[in-house]
Amino acid sequence: MRVVSGIQPTGSLHLGNYLGAIRNWVRMQDEMSSDGQCMFFLADLHAISMPHDPAELRAGTLEMVAALVACGIDPGKAVLFNQAQVPAHAELQWLLNGTARIGWLNRMTQFKDKSGKNREGASAALFTYPVLQAADVLLYQDTHVPVGEDQKQHLELARDIAQKFNNDFATEEEPVFTLPDPITPPEAARIMSLRDGSKKMSKSDPSDMARINLADDTDTMAKKIKKAKTDPEPLPSETKGLEERPEALNLVTIYAALAGVSAEKVLADYGGQGFGVFKPALAELLVEKLGPIQQRFVELKEDRESLDAILARGAAQAREIGVPTLKAAYDALGLIRG
Repeated sequence: MRVVSGIQPTGSLHLGNYLGAIRNWVRMQDEMSSDGQCMFFLADLHAISMPHDPAELRAGTLEMVAALVACGIDPGKAVLFNQAQVPAHAELQWLLNGTARIGWLNRMTQFKDKSGKNREGASAALFTYPVLQAADVLLYQDTHVPVGEDQKQHLELARDIAQKFNNDFATEEEPVFTLPDPITPPEAARIMSLRDGSKKMSKSDPSDMARINLADDTDTMAKKIKKAKTDPEPLPSETKGLEERPEALNLVTIYAALAGVSAEKVLADYGGQGFGVFKPALAELLVEKLGPIQQRFVELKEDRESLDAILARGAAQAREIGVPTLKAAYDALGLIRG
């Protein structure tokens, strides 16, 4: 069993990233260390599909490595690397562009969302990056890909490309590509903005007070919780009482996710009490859980030599794993390589 997943190295990791995805990566890594393999990559090639600052991308890639390791990703158990050091990703994308169909790409909803009204002004990379995503997973013959609702369409495209390539250029007995199956991670906490409970916590939010960054020191974390938007009512004793209270629901959700308990248990303990009591308790729990991660992150991000070494080692492993697949794809297409 092999699992592959990636994250773009743009902006700082925040509480929503940690509780929604990274914590599950750590669990998968630990569960599969004896009978499978996890590969996690920084999607720096994907990042250039949108306008970007080269210096920020380079710094963001190194910071993301530091953040992932601080959160518990172990380069000794999982393969951790960045795309740009594994040219086979871009090579395989080009080979797969001959199989992918424009009609398939036209149906990708994320292109429509990201390009907005100026579709003609969007980069070709933004239009074709689902093919790069297909290459990301097909290169390593991975069996499973963790997907949320927003990525299911892209995994279906990867499977369609793999199936058509196998049908056109390979045999049923010796297919070139494995068709990966989706893994639905354990239900992840949906963490919302601390300023607007109707919007997801986001690194692109213009207000830094809307999110808890993993780089925030413990005093800043506590301050942001204290200033988080709430309403004047005390917490209810049942979750039904949170239905029309998005900010209250968000803080209860954060507490439950950090404590590893249900929202019902949180309300059993704090129902009837106001935010003057609940917010300090939440801030204390947040500092307890994220404080060690933040401290480790600060130490790691200053150690450029160690970060470079982690990426170099992971890229070497990834290149070795991907060689047979890339060779098989070239051979199947009738391309002569030295």
